[in-house]
Amino acid sequence: MTDTDKSSRDSAVSLALVAGETSGDILGGHLLSALRLRMPNGHYYGIGGPRMVEQGFVSHWAMEKLSVNGFFEVFAHFREIKGIRDHLRETLKADPPVVFVGIDAPEFNLGLEAQLKSAGIPTVHVVGPSVWAWRKGRIKTIARAVSRILVLFPFEIDIYQRAGIPVTYVGHPLAGKIPEEADMAGARQTLGLSSSQPVVAILPGSRLSELKYNGAAFIGAMQRLAEREPAIQFVIPMAGDIQYRRFTEQLRQAGQMPSSLRLLQGESHTALAAADAVLVASGTATLEVALFKKPMVIAYRMMWGTWQIAKRVVTPPVGLPNILAGEMLVPELFQDDATPENLADAVWRQLHDQPLRRKLHDRFTQLHRLLLRDTAGLGAQAIQDLAEKKYCHPTQ
Repeated sequence: MTDTDKSSRDSAVSLALVAGETSGDILGGHLLSALRLRMPNGHYYGIGGPRMVEQGFVSHWAMEKLSVNGFFEVFAHFREIKGIRDHLRETLKADPPVVFVGIDAPEFNLGLEAQLKSAGIPTVHVVGPSVWAWRKGRIKTIARAVSRILVLFPFEIDIYQRAGIPVTYVGHPLAGKIPEEADMAGARQTLGLSSSQPVVAILPGSRLSELKYNGAAFIGAMQRLAEREPAIQFVIPMAGDIQYRRFTEQLRQAGQMPSSLRLLQGESHTALAAADAVLVASGTATLEVALFKKPMVIAYRMMWGTWQIAKRVVTPPVGLPNILAGEMLVPELFQDDATPENLADAVWRQLHDQPLRRKLHDRFTQLHRLLLRDTAGLGAQAIQDLAEKKYCHPTQ
């Protein structure tokens, strides 16, 4: 293929992408930055957030429309979400992109990918759905839906290879963004914290539904820790202005707060760098905590009905650090077990058990090195290869 042919081809490239929440938008932004280097004249569109838009992406719907968590919560928004998916499917079938890329959001993307793939559009799914934790039968759905899956963790390779699904391990972008050894002293200075007193970071979640269900227990745990050791300093980073206002109201309703409390707008990485231990909601944030080499307690509460279903299908461990380690390195406390008392006791041990702290630092350092790859470059190359194949074999 000549350079002229390649330039003409790139000018005609259109790639559709869908991200459904903040973590997917971050991944999508990294991926688009690498794709634009390879296909600078391409048209990138679909559903995404601000980080993708920064890369020239055109989002036809607000990403927040898809940011719904939990069985019953999704059901309440089912009609609107289905309408978006149906409209997007018909639009893409009428004017097919060279490749469709679904970034996480498996409940939305897998069904769409299956329909697009059956219509002859190559599909890539980024982030392996948690088939190792729950709904293991979903691997068959994935096989029908994707032309290739890009996974962030090395243990996933065998899962998909055994199912006959083309898979590429790309590592995790956070491993490149977070330094192997964070500057704790600098982070504490930035936040105005004492260098000689312990710091506990509290991350109750980025979704409003997570603040609703986790907030009271996480705040209660903080109050009990402060009673036990008044010298502890607390930092609580919020994902956005709405979350900040909502959690401020929860703090007001809870009554007396430690005088050392710092409620932050953003700055989650600064808070984690400053911390000695972390109380964190289950999710991607647990991986960030591990990459900062911090002892942690993983906890989560949810709607009662959602929990009745989840506890029957979820197989521990659930926290990413424990899954990646293949053992329960850090405690996981869910629903009725995630009481303020239990959370405070668990964080206390993470704060003061020195042999445990040294073990976690060593294990998390190994994990960091394992996940460090050129994630965006490897992902963009896999997508470009699929696009090249589509150009060379347009009937496939």
